[in-house]
Amino acid sequence: MTGPLFKGVIPALITPLRDGTLDEEAFTRLLERQIAAGVDAVVPVGTTGEGATLTDAEADRVVERTIQIAAGRVRVIAGCGSPSTAKAIERVRHAKTVGADGALVVTPYYNRPGQPGLIAHFEAIAEAVQLPLVLYNVPGRTGIDMTDDTVIHLAKHPNIVGIKDATGDLGRVSNQRARIDKPFALISGDDPSWPGYQAQGGHGVISVTANVAPEAMVALRDAMNAGDWTTARHWQDRLIALHKAMFVEASPGPAKYALSKLGLCADELRLPMVSISDGGRGAVDAALRDAGLI
Repeated sequence: MTGPLFKGVIPALITPLRDGTLDEEAFTRLLERQIAAGVDAVVPVGTTGEGATLTDAEADRVVERTIQIAAGRVRVIAGCGSPSTAKAIERVRHAKTVGADGALVVTPYYNRPGQPGLIAHFEAIAEAVQLPLVLYNVPGRTGIDMTDDTVIHLAKHPNIVGIKDATGDLGRVSNQRARIDKPFALISGDDPSWPGYQAQGGHGVISVTANVAPEAMVALRDAMNAGDWTTARHWQDRLIALHKAMFVEASPGPAKYALSKLGLCADELRLPMVSISDGGRGAVDAALRDAGLI
């Protein structure tokens, strides 16, 4: 059995803004920085990319530019979630049309369907568009949890190829790995617990921290892949304060502030998101120092 389609360090890219519009120059700079650091894939227009507040035209443009800039050097998994199944299908269809390698589809927030509704939602998308789908379970944002049984059922569909698990529940990866009988990407969506997730058979992380410290995240990946847990712990210890600081206030506020501190983009978000407080900035500054970034 071959390995999963997606693995390794996969930054959930921020969407840089300036004066209320997309800052394509900064976006190019940030994406090239990720590729140079050696990441494995990227996710544009996800939660960290403020996909919920971008217009359809903006979201389309970000996905298209990501694919153009990446030019095959890394895989592109387009954020395509929506509480509407029909709208999610439209987003996935666009991603396929412009050349994305996959689509990340979150559980339908606000509607909060039960498990049968989740199964029907994801199977409808998988049947409508032949593009590899990665499930995205993040109960803290959506108010609905996708159970292991639902994940295992959906994994039987040939077009559903992985999951981003942002629950932080490390018992799930072992249960899912033991019960899914095909190459299936088990990807952490929780930076602080990624090493524990990886140790139990996970394949990678869709990461907020990687926006700020891609080289360190790649070094952590390499150490774990080599089975060098002493070195992996060194990198995790260096990054743990930054992992936590990325969520000291609502994401991606801390990440955008950190990147502005590094001179890589403006500290600007789309309402209702606003820049983080002075207290939050102090926490991010301290974490950047711990990580050796300033």
